[in-house]
Amino acid sequence: MQVEIEDQSSTLEALKNWLQINPKRTAVVTVDMHRGHLDPSEATLPVPMDESARVLRHAKDILSFARNQKIPVIHVILVWRPVEVDQINPRVTAARITLSKVAPKTDAQKRGVPHNLEGSVQTQLMPEVGPEKGDYVINNKKTLSIFMGTDLEHLLKVLDIDTVVLIGINTNTCVQCGAFEVANRGLKTIVISDCVASMYGKDLHVLGLQNIARCLGWVLTVAEFKEKVLAYGKEASK
Repeated sequence: MQVEIEDQSSTLEALKNWLQINPKRTAVVTVDMHRGHLDPSEATLPVPMDESARVLRHAKDILSFARNQKIPVIHVILVWRPVEVDQINPRVTAARITLSKVAPKTDAQKRGVPHNLEGSVQTQLMPEVGPEKGDYVINNKKTLSIFMGTDLEHLLKVLDIDTVVLIGINTNTCVQCGAFEVANRGLKTIVISDCVASMYGKDLHVLGLQNIARCLGWVLTVAEFKEKVLAYGKEASK
């Protein structure tokens, strides 16, 4: 059965017009923006390299803007112990099989490097992302969830955050899972389309964004996010 994506652009535009972003109560959360997904040589579960370049270029832009606006930046990174790699192996193996059919192997894949093993280069954030002074790093993510087993929820409460902006990998797994979790906590949920990608294919990337925009929160570009933040500041200064 072939299904076409419905045109909900008018509704989504109306929702965007309604949205306000208070930078004092907003945080940008990067999801798995590490070398394990984004490094052309060291990625063990890579997104396509053209997508990686796109995501990193826009991520550098939005993170620089966020820091300049004193918006907290929080990095959530998947890190596994050797025993945990073995426990999660079926899902990782399935992803590797899928990837092996559609993309050339990276150097790390050719060497048979495990994905994001504790202490490995794969767990390092990409240089375009950080961390920079003042950023927060949570490096005990174990599953698709950015909340389960981490102190992200506690940190968001301490920072008095009501709006969470998600960027990272993968659109249809960890980012979309994060969008559900943020929405379930009664927080505004925003995903930046320029700054997300999926190793599972552009179709699931698009479907993930559609689901988030139509059901969970807002999907904005970097430019739209900047515009919303600056507009709030102008209104507040009147």
